Amino acid sequence: MISRAQRSGAAVLCLLLAIVHTWPLALNLAHLSRNDNGDAQLNEWILAWVAHQLPRDPIHLFEANIFYPAHDALAFSEPLIVPAVMGAPLAWIGASPVLVYNVILIVGFALTAFATCLLIEAWTGDLLAGLLAGSMFAFNTHTLTRLAHIQGIHIYGLPLALLAVDAISRGPRSEVGGPTFEVRWPALLLVVSMALMAYTSGYLVVFAVVMIAVALLTRAPEWWTRAHTVLPQFAVATAMTVVGILPVYLPYRRVAREQQMVRTLDSVKDFSATLQGYLAASGRIHFATWSGRFFKDAVDSFFPGIIVLALAGVAVIAAVRTRELRPRVLMLVAIAAVGLVLSLGTATPAYAVLFHIFPPMQCLRAAARFGHLFLLGIALLGGIGLAALRSSLQSRGRLQAEGLGILLIVLANIESLRAPFEYREFTGVPGIYRLIAQEPDPVVLAEQPFFPRSAIFENAPYVLNSTAHWRPLMNGYSGYIPASYQKYADAFWYFPDERAMRAMKDAGVTHVMVHPQRFMRDAEKVIEQISARSDMELIAVGSNGIRLYKLGR
Repeated sequence: MISRAQRSGAAVLCLLLAIVHTWPLALNLAHLSRNDNGDAQLNEWILAWVAHQLPRDPIHLFEANIFYPAHDALAFSEPLIVPAVMGAPLAWIGASPVLVYNVILIVGFALTAFATCLLIEAWTGDLLAGLLAGSMFAFNTHTLTRLAHIQGIHIYGLPLALLAVDAISRGPRSEVGGPTFEVRWPALLLVVSMALMAYTSGYLVVFAVVMIAVALLTRAPEWWTRAHTVLPQFAVATAMTVVGILPVYLPYRRVAREQQMVRTLDSVKDFSATLQGYLAASGRIHFATWSGRFFKDAVDSFFPGIIVLALAGVAVIAAVRTRELRPRVLMLVAIAAVGLVLSLGTATPAYAVLFHIFPPMQCLRAAARFGHLFLLGIALLGGIGLAALRSSLQSRGRLQAEGLGILLIVLANIESLRAPFEYREFTGVPGIYRLIAQEPDPVVLAEQPFFPRSAIFENAPYVLNSTAHWRPLMNGYSGYIPASYQKYADAFWYFPDERAMRAMKDAGVTHVMVHPQRFMRDAEKVIEQISARSDMELIAVGSNGIRLYKLGR
């Protein structure tokens, strides 16, 4: 039996591994950042917005301040409510969005590793096998290239959901507490895990539904004779899940209807994986020796590691020899295979078929992210493989089995290690933004230059800086761009010409933040034109020459 102290030690080890794999982030959580990436700044803003709005006006949580006057602007991207709630206490005592993000990033890595560890420990009774599986699912070539995407790190809901599905499929075990306990507990765990994913990322819910469907199909011979007890559990869990996620689903449904926010199959192509990507490793050893030539971009990198692949092979061989292992191993092989095929997007007919019969697929853009299911399947197979190896060595002595487990965990983590990372220094939101919070209502801010749709990522610093005031902001950056933004961008781009000035006034803009350095060689000309206007009242000049104006009517 695994003791509580041993599990606590495993949790601490998962946290330490998270610190190692993101090194040197832990040395300066307040000032190191991935703000060279617009997505990191967007996600920092989301965490900050949820922490700000949830205690003040939870009913209007999705009425975020960016892309004004568009409604439900938070629904243009991931909700990130679960990680935001984790980081909210830090935000409430004054921690910067970057500090909150960094802490929750490390926590997300640790939780994903620990949840996966608990799954394998529950299946095999082997904590070391669990730690290997947890390491490989949390710290793999894909997650370690996505530090800017916290939703791709907080993926602990997937192993928890699989644990629940497995428990339901296997049926009640009377020695644990009788059928009544078993009927309720797995269903409740499934509901909780689905809610954790829904309140973090819509992608995760889609992945989970696909994973559960594959699990049920492959385990059908095991549960079919008990369908009268198994199916009601899933029915109850499904009903509870639907009710539980309605508050986060409805804003997305509303936005999808109002904005016609449906992806086409063609839009999926640029964000799909390739078979070559499954040879791409981000770990320094593999990248430097053989895999670098296969690595094209972070979207398309899924090599799981030599050690975990070898252990997955051991699991398959063990399943051939041991009947008891077969249902789970077959299920995991199927999950990994389906994840790989769907990650290829439209390169195979499978994605198009699922796209048409499962409507939530039409909201996804990055098909490559289905690779998470491949990596989960391989990591769990690796854990089962290590448990089988260690079990075969027990007759030779416990020390030998323990040593093998520890050695393989260390080697597997070295194999995936990408640290030390290069981070960008964050010196804080410029102080001039706090002046906007002090301006009397109404305030509607436009930041200039106001970038067109093709360069909307340039708006990311504006979005992050709005955390200092939370006033309505005409600019925005997100996974989806509302039609209203394009309309305003077409006119605002010509600032400070009269066409742009008139359009800003008509849109209700009251204040303009001008970034001269972003106009590059036209900076002096822009300032001269602004100075010649009577309707632009200079309020303050901040660092880097940033200038705040009040726009007259």
